[in-house]
Amino acid sequence: MRAKRCAVLLVLILAALFGTGAEVPLSPTAAVSAAPWPVPGPTVLRGFEPPPTPYARGHRGVDLAAPAGTPVRATRAGRVFFAGRVAGRGVVSVEHPGTGTPPLRTTYAPVDPQVEKGAEVGAGEVIGTVGAGPPHCAVSCLHWGLRRGKTYLDPLTLLNPGPSRLLPVLGVPLP
Repeated sequence: MRAKRCAVLLVLILAALFGTGAEVPLSPTAAVSAAPWPVPGPTVLRGFEPPPTPYARGHRGVDLAAPAGTPVRATRAGRVFFAGRVAGRGVVSVEHPGTGTPPLRTTYAPVDPQVEKGAEVGAGEVIGTVGAGPPHCAVSCLHWGLRRGKTYLDPLTLLNPGPSRLLPVLGVPLP
């Protein structure tokens, strides 16, 4: 029993010191409030799988189940960096100032854009609707990506970029 208590205490200490390791590195002045999901009632169909090298295979974002025509919202305030078609798909990319150098950029596809390059958008503002194709997933989905410069990051980390807060373990006396 003593070993179990020590293990629990060690886990709590390590988590407090090192966090979860999943946070997006923001600038020291960046806001840390949680971002809204880009589509309502999301179901993650495929998670982030970073490539081992810049040109290797991987999944540079997450796929969220969403039928065609679903409104797509910006997850953070920023300026539309790109709105148009790439390889037959509608794409919207939003750059987020105040998030470090280079700034973070979120990308949404396939999207029928309702914004133009250079437009300022607020967090939660509709930037388009999920497009009908060509298909990216087996079912209709939104591909949501995040990058800083040329480095792809997990966009799910935008949903809660703050440090982990641990609650006390009840019923386990400290050694």
